[in-house]
Amino acid sequence: MGRHWFPWLLLSGVNDDMGYKHKSILLGLFILLPGLFLSGCATPIGVTKVGLEKAFEETNASALSGTTLSNETKIVLQRYDLLDLFEKKPVHVITFLHDKARQDPRRDLLFALAELSFFHGKKLEQQVTINGKPTGAADFYLMSAVYAYDFLLGPGAVEQANPYDQQFLVASEIYNRALGKGLATGKDGRLEFRNGVRELPVGQLKISVKAEALPWLLEDFEDFLPADDYTVYGLSVRNRTPGLGLPLIALHKKTPNYVRGPKVPLTVFLRVTGGPNNLSDKTASASLEIYSGYDEPDLVVNGHNVPMETDITAPLAYQLSDADLWWQIGLGQFLTGGVKPEIIILQPYRPGRIPVVFIHGTASSPIWWVEMFNTLNSDPVLREHYQFWFFMYNSSLILSVSASQLREDLTATVAKLDPEGKDPALHEMVLVGHSQGGLLAKLSVVKTGDSLWRAMSDVKLEDLKIDPAVKEKLRKYFFIEPLPFVKRVVFIATPHRGSFRTTSWVRYIIRHLVTIPHNLLTTNPLDYFNLTNQLKLPPEMRGRELTSVDAMSPSNPIIQALAKLPVAPGITANSIIAVQGDGDPTKGNDGVVEYSSAHIDGVESEYIVRSEHSCQSNPFTIEEVRRILLVNLDPLPPLPPPKEGQPGLRDQQR
Repeated sequence: MGRHWFPWLLLSGVNDDMGYKHKSILLGLFILLPGLFLSGCATPIGVTKVGLEKAFEETNASALSGTTLSNETKIVLQRYDLLDLFEKKPVHVITFLHDKARQDPRRDLLFALAELSFFHGKKLEQQVTINGKPTGAADFYLMSAVYAYDFLLGPGAVEQANPYDQQFLVASEIYNRALGKGLATGKDGRLEFRNGVRELPVGQLKISVKAEALPWLLEDFEDFLPADDYTVYGLSVRNRTPGLGLPLIALHKKTPNYVRGPKVPLTVFLRVTGGPNNLSDKTASASLEIYSGYDEPDLVVNGHNVPMETDITAPLAYQLSDADLWWQIGLGQFLTGGVKPEIIILQPYRPGRIPVVFIHGTASSPIWWVEMFNTLNSDPVLREHYQFWFFMYNSSLILSVSASQLREDLTATVAKLDPEGKDPALHEMVLVGHSQGGLLAKLSVVKTGDSLWRAMSDVKLEDLKIDPAVKEKLRKYFFIEPLPFVKRVVFIATPHRGSFRTTSWVRYIIRHLVTIPHNLLTTNPLDYFNLTNQLKLPPEMRGRELTSVDAMSPSNPIIQALAKLPVAPGITANSIIAVQGDGDPTKGNDGVVEYSSAHIDGVESEYIVRSEHSCQSNPFTIEEVRRILLVNLDPLPPLPPPKEGQPGLRDQQR
């Protein structure tokens, strides 16, 4: 038989009636098969090189990312020979594994149940209704969240958790997303938070809602939207903290205290008591806990701290997606003068956190601080020690009036929040002003005496023959004491000596566009014009209404007098000056303000950012503000300046 004895041996039991020819064909196949495998034909088992990206997708596939299950869940299904059956009878398989989990302590069963329930919920969600009845997708999603909770936080789960385990990360995401889908039981899939019993395919869960930690009333919200359903555009950073819980965009109703119907971040956390046995026995319970996304508390579960997932950027971006809002509190308010000055506090007041107050410039609004606010608030150190406020005002009014409104509103806000003066953080306030906002900030941190008044009048205020009420308003506007609770001020692109753009023809055009209230000083326009004629104003400013653009003219004697005033003792100042181009910054400008106007002596630091005038969103401006706020917390030496030629030249001036 020679070298082919083995195939002949195999064929020896074949019926002799096949004949020699058929045996020869079979023998040839046996001889050829090894050659075919060796020559490169596909084997039953092997690998295929697909590249890193494709291999990563396959390795990390799960019900979250597509239409396939994770490898870990497939292992559990294979263990019980259920891979094919799940495609045909998913509810039967989930119920079978649930019963197994009641007796079998292996945690991979809980993970598989969480993913399988999520997977089936997705399929049901696509069907809308079955025979005219709801598909029950929300119930399978809620089951998924309960199983995921038990896998992540059940008895002994934390001790067994491996931080490098893909299962742990996937289960966390399943819990968060399934929770949102599981609560979507309202009309048109709206989220509902209510006490009651949820009947599930494998048992029963009693739910109680707990919203005591919220600074708002739950009934004051008109809708709740899962933040993960939205992408964000227009902002560089999406400010999220990873953890457990469902981040929400909560739509607050419009009320006298919330006239714009703010969109605030909330997080929902489902705390479950009881596992598969309790679900089946109808003794399982859960508390649906609702928190402010600004708080970021560490939740304590079974003696372990669990970080809470938050998203404070999505609600902010949702609010700012209203196109009318950009007009109403931006250029629109400048042209119409229809904005009431106010301190805007986006998040509830938190004692122990230092207020940072952003003050916008001319024809601007708090909107233009959003990029800086969002980026700074993503820094965990700043978020822990600061709270961010905004001052909105009618930027077309004359400078002294807006500055007075800022001082009054800040004083009233501090008194309202801390009437007994028990919060020292409120008395470490930081003002950050851009352009005209920087001038308003300076008028909050200087002791003027009579210097501003003497700059525009040779007659003492007491000797003016005017209405006493008008005289008192003038005293409030021009005789200023520094605010006692402000300890630092940051000037950004501030025209301390005026703007070269405020030429006569520019002021003429703006004067014919801007509406100025006539009763700032007096209800009688003739008295107002008579007063301006008595002051030492340039000829083009006499006998008529003045605007904020007039106030920032280099020819305005008041702004020149203000530039000479130092910041009051005990208050630290920093300057950020925008300069376009790569030339000598001291000879440049930002398109609106000359370096020579923005530069002042006596500041702790001066930072040059290569930018146009509106530099609030420039990453180097934001990073410099971040550095200043960190130094403000701890008097460490300032960061070393970048090398000459790099963006953001910093000069230290002590």
